[in-house]
Amino acid sequence: MKSVNPRAAFFDSIADKWDGWEDLPVLDAKLATELAELSVGPNETVLDIGCGTGNLTRAVLARLGPRGRVVAVDLAVRMIDLARRKVPDPRVEWHVADARSLPLPDASCDRVFCFSVWPHFDDREAVATELRRVLRPGGCLHVCHLLARAKINEIHTSSGEPIERDILPPAKETADLLARLGFRVTAVFDNKERYLVTAIHA
Repeated sequence: MKSVNPRAAFFDSIADKWDGWEDLPVLDAKLATELAELSVGPNETVLDIGCGTGNLTRAVLARLGPRGRVVAVDLAVRMIDLARRKVPDPRVEWHVADARSLPLPDASCDRVFCFSVWPHFDDREAVATELRRVLRPGGCLHVCHLLARAKINEIHTSSGEPIERDILPPAKETADLLARLGFRVTAVFDNKERYLVTAIHA
């Protein structure tokens, strides 16, 4: 019998509460600003890793044209179920999958977002290697949060098992990891409002 991933079970258990913990109009506005600054284009194929209930997916779709698409991936089945119902858009391809083993061809994505998910990866090197595989040369990877790193870590350490040790490392540490794996890092922010590391598949 296949064992249940503890993080998947945890996020399944809180999926129905997730959007109630957010001011969604405020979040939508922040995401729209972030995506505009990152110049997400209308015809891109965008991978949303750890898509949760689909808030980033929905924001990306607002910038895409008819030929653009989102590949939305999460480990938690319930999160995907809720996201699929909330974002009934044919431009989205939904997957329940581990970020270390994605059901996607090589060089199939123009851009990858790890939005509010990077701390939850046990093996970030393996995840980043897999994300590099699915990115086309010249494609962008964004590791991003719309909260300060200290606040994110405070939330996780007070949440109990299995995420109490899911710590977001300093952005420079993330940037150094990506550079070691062959990415070209182009932006690093780690302040009171935002955490962002942008890297190009060189």
